[in-house]
Amino acid sequence: MSPTEGSTMKAEVFLPDDYRPAEDEPFMNERQVEYFRRKLLTWRDELLDESRSTVTTLQDGTRNIPDVADRASEETDRALELRTRDRQRKLIAKIDQALRRVEDGEFGYCEKTGEPISLKRLDARPIATMTLEAQERHERREKVHRDD
Repeated sequence: MSPTEGSTMKAEVFLPDDYRPAEDEPFMNERQVEYFRRKLLTWRDELLDESRSTVTTLQDGTRNIPDVADRASEETDRALELRTRDRQRKLIAKIDQALRRVEDGEFGYCEKTGEPISLKRLDARPIATMTLEAQERHERREKVHRDD
């Protein structure tokens, strides 16, 4: 741990490679929290690696292509790469927010109701901040306001 990470040292949580959070254990116990922390960090690292390769591809792709159709195709590919990169950047920000919730002890609980978010939902979407029910209510309200 580097000095910038704070002076409190946390004990390493042992997590078997085949560990999966289960409903029959206490919600957000040390092992579940560590499982999701590692899952988020791995996902973040994968996105950062993809992002770096996208930047390299975009830098390498700045060449003069004489054929108009080829150049248009290249520009379309570049625009798609940039949109993908922007989506990845936003996703990384959400992963960072989830990691902060892990550190603050708020991870796994709905930001609207305070209820536990299902383990299935968290495993499928570890950046989830609401229970499925709260998310659906939120989306229905958003749709109603959008349709006005």
